[in-house]
Amino acid sequence: MLVRDAMSTMVLTIGPTHTLRQAARLMSARRIGAAVVLDRDTSGIGILTERDILNSVGSGQNPDTETASTHTTNDVVFAAPSWTLEEAAEAMTHGGFRHLIVLDDHGPVGIVSVRDIIRCWAPARRHPVELVG
Repeated sequence: MLVRDAMSTMVLTIGPTHTLRQAARLMSARRIGAAVVLDRDTSGIGILTERDILNSVGSGQNPDTETASTHTTNDVVFAAPSWTLEEAAEAMTHGGFRHLIVLDDHGPVGIVSVRDIIRCWAPARRHPVELVG
């Protein structure tokens, strides 16, 4: 199975001046864990994740004044739609992250997460799981 088969094509794109609260609201409303940060001044593509926001708030920073640019990861590993899920999982494991921005020749076309990969690899549940405890 390929990344294009598992990725979410709903890509939330924000600018570097969005506050962390604005980013969190947008991510929460869409039930997603990452946003692509596009900086038109530098032509850069970065990623802001729920963990970035959590780390900022947890360290006492104000989400109403902290901006995405300060917390964006700019040294991003990108996936191609034609990568296998194994290649994506290996890149995530090696890099220690849970999301990959998927790029084609025209820019971001999706995001693939660990959850997306697991959803593809996990067998469909045919019977309810019975917990023994």
